[in-house]
Amino acid sequence: MNNTEIADIFDRIANLLEIKGEIIYKILAYRRAAESIRILSADLSGLSEKEILDVPGMGQAIAQKIQELLVTGKLDFLQQLENEVPPSLIELLKVQDLGPKKVALFWKQVGITTLAELEQAARADKLSSLPGMGSKSQAHILAGIKTLKQEKKRLPIDKALTIAEKWLEKLRGLKGLKQVEIAGSLRRWKPTIGDLDFVGSSDEPTAVMQDLLTLKGIQQVLSQGNNKTSVVTEDNLNLQLWLQPPKRFGSLLQFVTGSKEHNVRLREFALKQGLSLSERGFVDQKLKETLCPNDADVYRILGLPYIFPEMREDRGEIQAAIEHRMPDLVSIEDIRADLHVHTDWSDAHASLEDMVQAAINRGLKVLAITDHSAATNGVNGLNENRLKEQASEVQKLKEKYGQSITLLHGIEAEILEDGSLDLAENALAKLDIVVASLHEHLYQPRDVITARLVKAIRNPLVDIIAHPGGRELPRTNGADLNWEEVFQAAKEYQVALEINSNPVHLDLDEVHARSAGEFGVIISIDTDSHATHKFENLKFGVSVARRAWLNKQTVINTWPTEKITGWLKNRK
Repeated sequence: MNNTEIADIFDRIANLLEIKGEIIYKILAYRRAAESIRILSADLSGLSEKEILDVPGMGQAIAQKIQELLVTGKLDFLQQLENEVPPSLIELLKVQDLGPKKVALFWKQVGITTLAELEQAARADKLSSLPGMGSKSQAHILAGIKTLKQEKKRLPIDKALTIAEKWLEKLRGLKGLKQVEIAGSLRRWKPTIGDLDFVGSSDEPTAVMQDLLTLKGIQQVLSQGNNKTSVVTEDNLNLQLWLQPPKRFGSLLQFVTGSKEHNVRLREFALKQGLSLSERGFVDQKLKETLCPNDADVYRILGLPYIFPEMREDRGEIQAAIEHRMPDLVSIEDIRADLHVHTDWSDAHASLEDMVQAAINRGLKVLAITDHSAATNGVNGLNENRLKEQASEVQKLKEKYGQSITLLHGIEAEILEDGSLDLAENALAKLDIVVASLHEHLYQPRDVITARLVKAIRNPLVDIIAHPGGRELPRTNGADLNWEEVFQAAKEYQVALEINSNPVHLDLDEVHARSAGEFGVIISIDTDSHATHKFENLKFGVSVARRAWLNKQTVINTWPTEKITGWLKNRK
């Protein structure tokens, strides 16, 4: 049994305990153990019991369960728990806005144990009369089930990218394949991915396609041809490999990257110039071909500047290119600061110093330590006394690493139900930076939750609003906010709105981030890292910003250190 399988079992236990109604600390113990195991570089099967106990988040009881799993491949505790709580209830937790208390309510009072039974009960109006429910809540559950069914067909971008990179390496080993690249919606960095598309070039397509079918990890062949072969992988994903000769590679890459709507618009523009565009290249009215070895050639031949893949969604990008007003998109190389990270002072898995060293290794010039405040449920948040203790430790690190990085001491403060923050103003005023966020009561009426968030924005001590909509993919879309009011307040009070790089959030999303940028709102792209390797998630936040057409001037993380610290001081 490998680390991932053991981590999955501990997550399963945590979910079942939540539905059962166990105390939060026991649930969190299993969640933290699962996270620690997932980021562990060493294989648990090769560690002694003492070495396992040294892993963060491991107590004696959990270490013993790991040993039982490694020796027997099963766990008596989990089997007993599944006898008490139907394991099929875990699937219900994936429904948007459906938490363990509601799942337990439906199970105990209506006898619902499966997703199909939940949908049937909602359609038969058996839920609206339950405590805390109503007709709107029931309708919301049906909408959530519909969303879940759609999301089941798609993978979060981080998981899709990991699988795609594994296959890219395999494909590059095929004899006769001269070049191969990821295409499709993954090349456009969509937040969720339906299937995997690869574009290659070869003068021997028949041999390449035959060799493709010999690769380990293919479980079904859907279609085979010299220009396109489609298979199903062991990850239950459809994978397509498209081929053209090297001189046609660029037009094929442009075509398969899409989107379909962008391609239609581009072909219409080509026709106005007397050209027909396809995956094979251009053909003029005299049937003369113009070939494109690179996808930039497609745009160049049409007299357009290069349109980056992230922008190819038919959202005005072709007209912008025609009118020479393409944005200078922010890039990952532009990012100098991360203004929202966590440590093991709250719910993270790395120490203060480990996070600082990791940030320095990544070349960051500014790092804000922003652990959770106490009101955020189940995260070991900081009260005023612990915040003061942490300030002393941060000061020591400022003195130690001050030549390499500018450290900011802050907090991720909880925005309470009335829009106030859960720490006293005198405590917040001593901090270098205050990040505020919504975690609870996200489904208040639109006017109520908008007023709540705007009140926090107007607080002169608040610098950044983290993951403003509060969404968690794929389960929740977040709060129903009046975004125009939010943007107006953020611009007026010069509060930054965050694009959270965690693939679970990616919030602001691309649509709201673009609107915010057009409003003149400052944007902050942060990783919300809870472990040193989570700094790698920055690429996902940057991809949202690029899909939102944002330039680096809009993004505070690209500013010089003096400008960032000056902005913070001027706000106090």
